[in-house]
Amino acid sequence: MRCFKIDAAAVWNSASDKNDFSLKLAINPSGSTKECCLVVARLVLSNKMTKTTIRFKAKLFRPAMELRRRADQRAKTDWTFLILPKNASAKLPSRGITPINGMINGFHFQAVLEPDGQKSHWLRVDRKLSESAGADAGDVVTLEIASAAKEVEPKVPADLRKALASANPKARGLWSDITPNARRDWIQWISSAKQSETRARRIKNACSMLADGKRRVCCFDRSGFYSKSLSAPKAAT
Repeated sequence: MRCFKIDAAAVWNSASDKNDFSLKLAINPSGSTKECCLVVARLVLSNKMTKTTIRFKAKLFRPAMELRRRADQRAKTDWTFLILPKNASAKLPSRGITPINGMINGFHFQAVLEPDGQKSHWLRVDRKLSESAGADAGDVVTLEIASAAKEVEPKVPADLRKALASANPKARGLWSDITPNARRDWIQWISSAKQSETRARRIKNACSMLADGKRRVCCFDRSGFYSKSLSAPKAAT
């Protein structure tokens, strides 16, 4: 039997589709060229998944429609969510929002975990990801996750982006200068508002505090456990 040494990083970097691709090896054992094709299904060779990988199983839930939604919550139910077991969540580096790399039923994804207000985290699974994982509400899925090695830039809500555009130049300058994690804290604090009026007030205060040189939102409970300001969605019955 002839053995071949494969550079996994090179294979991963050269693959156009990181989830399904085939690896072809050309060999010439007796003067006539033969092709050996090794088909690899849903192969993930990401160097971001290390020995710190957290493995667990969790059930997918469909969110219930609430009569009074959070100010930034959309009335869509084409997604599911899961709650991390507390022993899995405890291995994460933060009780707050945590960017991750992971696999769900063997399918690679990147996402952001949100605190559930009960000293754990929850994960939103959109329809495309659940379809790729071959799972739906009610199914138990297998996950492998690890915190992202690099800070992930958060998506700035439209109302905050608009407010910053017309704010004091010092506020815009500091917003650009702080770290992605600091920007994420500001966004989480604003997004945790349950009323539109509260959200608008927080956006105004954020611009004012940034203009005054505050790099982090003051006295913010990232876990939501003590302030009771954060929670996972309620599951449909």
